[in-house]
Amino acid sequence: MSFKKVSFFLVVVTMAVLIAACGGTSAEEGSDESSEEFGDNVVIDGSGTVYPLMSRLAEEYMVNEQPDVSVEVSRAGTSAGFDRFLEEDGTDFNDASRPIAEDEQAAAEELGFEPMELKVALDGLTMVIHPDNDWATEMTEQEVIDIFLADSDVTTWDDVNSEWPDEEISKMGPNENHGTYEFFYEEILNEQDLDQNTNLQQEYSTLVNLVGEDVNGIAFFGFGYYVNNQDDLQAVSIDFGDGPVEPSLDTIDEEGDYADFTRPVFTYLNVENAKEKPQVLDYALYIVNNANDFAGETGFAPIPEDEIQELAEELEALQ
Repeated sequence: MSFKKVSFFLVVVTMAVLIAACGGTSAEEGSDESSEEFGDNVVIDGSGTVYPLMSRLAEEYMVNEQPDVSVEVSRAGTSAGFDRFLEEDGTDFNDASRPIAEDEQAAAEELGFEPMELKVALDGLTMVIHPDNDWATEMTEQEVIDIFLADSDVTTWDDVNSEWPDEEISKMGPNENHGTYEFFYEEILNEQDLDQNTNLQQEYSTLVNLVGEDVNGIAFFGFGYYVNNQDDLQAVSIDFGDGPVEPSLDTIDEEGDYADFTRPVFTYLNVENAKEKPQVLDYALYIVNNANDFAGETGFAPIPEDEIQELAEELEALQ
């Protein structure tokens, strides 16, 4: 999502929160009963990758569904978000670009609740380069791995391909707070060490700017941050063995041509909070039933309808 679009969402969300907090709107005047039923807030933190989708859902929910409920969406990163989720009086949801880890699951059990995994969309890990880079527009999966692997000795573009420039590669990606880092380390690098010269950043907007200003830059992150910054970036097509595949909403699929770089993204629900706070359960149902409507515009591929139905039935059973 572009900085301008993110800013727009934040402004709209903030306005909705202020309206809900200050009172006096016609919507509130007619919804006292709704306010009593739903309480007043839902708190979400976690993945920066999932943030554009979740902030869009929050905006729609507050404006068109429950004007009296404030939905706060933050983006500390998957792992940092789990730290807030797994504490006394923690967040209601944690957005995640990877599945919950065993130690995080154990921590939840010690706190007395079972996190409920809600799969909300599919993301395609995307390699992005500067728009003027006309040599690395197509790469094999192994070439991507070699660029970022600590033991590969790849430092310049011509180390990857002898026909490419003898220029040092600026390697970039999200830092350890993000599930995208962990997915890249675990699934793409097969848990081999990342090159210590990789410039790791907390904010995706910083990575967009850095690659957009460096013709020798390359970074990895979620498809949504590419698709909303196409004026400043270009995506690398990846050859997984049957020819180059461009990441797109048509190819990002767990069974499709871009499957090797496709991953589900989630939000995790504190089930105990959902049982105690009606607005949390109501918002969980809203996410499940509406995420596909906003997935495409925020850079995600939808999940199958039968999976949505199954999740909705599990949530309704909590009522």
